[in-house]
This record gives sequence, structure tokens and C-alpha cells, in this order.
Amino acid sequence: MPGRPELSPTRTLAWLYCAAERGVLATLAGIEREIGASLAPGVDHQVAHTRLAWWREECARCAAGRPLHPLTRELAAQFAPQPAPLAGLVGFVDTAVWDLAGATFETRRELDAYCARWSAALVEPLARHAAPRLAPQRAQRLGRTLRELELLLALAADARLGRLRLPLDELAAAQVPPAGLAQPPWNAALVRVVRSRHRQLRAELAAAVAALAPDAQAPLRGLLVWAALTAAHSRRAERDLPHAGAAREHLPLDGWRAWRTARRAQANRLRLS
Repeated sequence: MPGRPELSPTRTLAWLYCAAERGVLATLAGIEREIGASLAPGVDHQVAHTRLAWWREECARCAAGRPLHPLTRELAAQFAPQPAPLAGLVGFVDTAVWDLAGATFETRRELDAYCARWSAALVEPLARHAAPRLAPQRAQRLGRTLRELELLLALAADARLGRLRLPLDELAAAQVPPAGLAQPPWNAALVRVVRSRHRQLRAELAAAVAALAPDAQAPLRGLLVWAALTAAHSRRAERDLPHAGAAREHLPLDGWRAWRTARRAQANRLRLS
């Protein structure tokens, strides 16, 4: 059994129920962490860009079966002899470059593209390794929605770092100044926007799970545990409005909820509410 990797509590529970895909999740998360280190406080901006440029080339080498870094070499071995699912690995770099620049999302289309690139780097390779016959669009829908919900959970904390995770045109339509995201408790207009998005994303996540072929649930149970826990954290965050604390990474019932989700997924009868 692989040793427990350095993961958040939610991802640790997902890893626990991944079975044969534990190593893949740990490796993908390790690469994400290595690339994300370029955004750490104190890293010189030029150094960060140089690191990200190297990782962009390394992701391309990995997808071509010629990696150099120990983590990408491990990942390529895990996907050998078919590295095709790793073509989107560069999505980790794309999202890191966006965050390093402190770029904002002008429209939902830009936010969707950001989340899709992250999904292509992590969720879609993991899903295709676990369930090779899974339609790519099913995995992308699940991964993209999961990522946006995670961003919503960290809305205030990211805003304090200069990263706005709601589209500017939607904030303007609601007459919400972008600076307000970093200063909870939020006003009524922003609460309406955030509450609505929590509900929409949970419904989209449930629909993405429902759209999976029934026999895909068991091999994807680790990923489905991740989705179920994120949805539970979303419900808690919505109840906490207008306050917004740190992103929810652990709730008292998470362990039990993960076990129940995995059990239902193993029986191919999971439904997210």
C-alpha cells in the first residue's frame, strides 16, 4: 500500500478510497504542489516565471513520454504505455500563471476555462486511469464543477491575495464592488450572489455524478468521495453566510460521510443531493 501522501484532509479521504488509483492521485497532487510552489510568498517574480516556464516544458515532455523530474517520471510510468491522458497536465501551469499575474475573470467563460484546465491536469487523468471507458466530457464536467466549488469555498481568502474568483461582469450586474469579497461579513447583494452560486454548483455536481454510467461509480469512488465532501462543505459555507471563514477542509462528520459515499459508489448507487 502506498504511504500516505501530503494532502489536505478532503483529498486524504479521497486518496483513502481510491484503491488502485492512490498512487496516481498522490503523484498528480505532488506535481500540482511543486508547480504551485512558484506562488509561495517570498518567491521572486522572475524566479517564479522561470520555474513555471520549466514546468511547462516538463509537462510537454511528460505527455510525450520523455519526463525528467522524478514526479513526472513516476506519473509517466503509471500511465505507460498510453500517456495520452496526460496531454492536459500543463493545465497546472496555466492556472498557476493566471494566479501569479493576479488576473481577474472578466466573464464566466474565462472562469470556466480556468477550471477546465485544472480538471484536465488532475481530475481527467485520474478518472481515465480508473475508468478508461469513461467519456472524456463526463470527467471534464465533474472536474470543472468540483474546482469552481473549491474556489467558491476559498472566496474571501483568495480575494485577500488579490485573486477574485467571481466574474467581474456578474459582480457588476449585482452592484457588488470587487473589494467587498475580501471583507466579510458580506453585504446582502454579495450574499445573494454567493448563495446562488453555491446552490447552482451543487446541482451541477449532482448532475455530473448522475450522468456517469452506473458501472463507472465503483472505480471512481475516491473522486466521488472528494465531490461529496466538497458539496457538504458548500452546504455548511452557505449556512454560515454572510460570514466567510477559511476554506472548509474538514467537518466533524467527514470520515463517516466519506465511508458512506464510498460504500454507495461501490454499489453503483450514489446520488448527490
